[in-house]
Amino acid sequence: MIIINHFDTKLSSRYEELDSNQDGNKNTQFADIIVDGKSIYNRLRKYDMVPALGWGTSDNQRQMIDYFLLRQPHEHLYCRYPILVCPLCGDEECGFISVKIDKEGDIVIWRDFILEGENKKIDIGPFYFKWDNYSTAINNTYGLTDDNSN
Repeated sequence: MIIINHFDTKLSSRYEELDSNQDGNKNTQFADIIVDGKSIYNRLRKYDMVPALGWGTSDNQRQMIDYFLLRQPHEHLYCRYPILVCPLCGDEECGFISVKIDKEGDIVIWRDFILEGENKKIDIGPFYFKWDNYSTAINNTYGLTDDNSN
């Protein structure tokens, strides 16, 4: 029997207001991915990447939503998708963390998190989400931040 996880997103930023690490760094705002009340960004913070949702150009945001909703495969990764990306530019060439996303009936499955470039498996997941909860939260990430640049 699988345990269904709760999926949500919320506006977040790379640094908190008084964090001294933000000096000289871009404080990227993004749609943080929350699974069962826990931030994926915080769980994977040691990799210094941010979630790919909710920021960047309009076209990039729409493409990420299409990826996460399985409307189109990634051109190089096929059934894997970039979940965390470079906090400065979002470019996959800077490195990223990918996840395999599948849909079985009304359940979305996230598994096999990989630090791309190093091909290193990350010990997190798998997660199982109800489609209605998942798709609503993913769609709500569009335009979440004021930053529409790359």
